[in-house]
Amino acid sequence: MKVKSRHHLRSDEIDDIERTIADRTGVELDGDAYEMVELSESEYDIVLVDGEPVVMFLDDEPALTVRGANQYSPSRNVVTVDSGAISFVSDGADVMRPGIVEADDSIASGDFVLVAEETHGKVLAVGRALESGAEMVGESGKVVESIHHVGDELYEFSV
Repeated sequence: MKVKSRHHLRSDEIDDIERTIADRTGVELDGDAYEMVELSESEYDIVLVDGEPVVMFLDDEPALTVRGANQYSPSRNVVTVDSGAISFVSDGADVMRPGIVEADDSIASGDFVLVAEETHGKVLAVGRALESGAEMVGESGKVVESIHHVGDELYEFSV
């Protein structure tokens, strides 16, 4: 991942990011320095919070990165998968209904979601919901499209 540009964010931009992340995930970001990192040849940009890639922007929408979610422990928009799904989700696979043990009922189709494993609650991936949270648990079908996961380029990104 090549950095195209970097700049510090204005306080109104920071407020918008913090508000959106809090509304969607229940996470209260508490950084001292927020820096936008625009990447070349990438579908997303990154916001460094105190030097860590905590937020990503995709289609002009902020979402927590996997590292950010594990740093702050989200309480909303979480989809929990069983141990059988961990290796698939960690490799970037989309999430299928049979692997889901729980999903936040407030999730709407199209929302960013955080995919966590059930034993320790660690976030493995960030995806986009293809169904509402109430409809995610079931027998068959893809319900979360994976966008970013443990071990991908964004996860390994450092400045």
